[in-house]
This record gives sequence, C-alpha cells and structure tokens, in this order.
Amino acid sequence: MYAIVDIETTGGHASAGKITEVAIFLHDGMQITGRYETLVNPGIPIPRYIQALTGITDEMVENAPLFEDIAEHVFNLLQGQIFIAHNVNFDYSFLRHELDHCGYKLQAKKLCTVRLSRKVFPASRRTASATSAAS
Repeated sequence: MYAIVDIETTGGHASAGKITEVAIFLHDGMQITGRYETLVNPGIPIPRYIQALTGITDEMVENAPLFEDIAEHVFNLLQGQIFIAHNVNFDYSFLRHELDHCGYKLQAKKLCTVRLSRKVFPASRRTASATSAAS
C-alpha cells in the first residue's frame, strides 16, 4: 500500500542533480513488508557542500550501482504504492526524472509528511515560527 521513500542527491533540482542514495520501505498499514536501500553512483562528482550535508562521498559511491542498474527494481517497488516522503515533491521529482530517463513512467499518489505534520500539529508550526522570529 505504501512506499516510504528517502533519497540523497547531488543537488536541489532533478533536472541538474543525480541520486546518490535510495531507501524504500514498503508498508501495508500494519507492518513493514519490504525494504530496499542502496548507495547510487551518480556518475558525476558530489559537490563538497553536499558531501558535508549528507555524509556521502565520491569514494563511497565509486563502486555503487548506477541508477540505470537499479531502475527496474525501484520502479517495481514503487508501482501501485502511495509514495510517502518528507518533502515528497523533492524525492518524487528525482525518482520520476531518473526513471523517465530509463524508460519507466512513475505515476503515484503522494503523501508529504511535512504537510501532514503541519496539519496534525498546527501549534508546532506557530511555535516554530514565533521562535524563529524571536531569534
């Protein structure tokens, strides 16, 4: 039913960046039913500021698979699932772009945990905003 996804990338935009890590947890609403995690060789150098942010270095991905090597498996895991991620449009746009490039058309319903948390805990958003404004 659900694919809970987290990725790391070389940058902020799918059209210019590449994926360096993929984690997918499949969940049926009661328990985890499957999982897939791998580093991904982006085929380009990882910028130093991204290495500092993610902890993923060029050396770590040197022998990792290229996205094209895992595309079919990733697509099959995501197919028919509700795609869940923190800031879902970021993760979804990268995976959709990479899968498109490999000939797979990802179309999934999405759920954003950032937006969901703001709906579930509206006071936290106001508190965080007030704290930021006071700083």
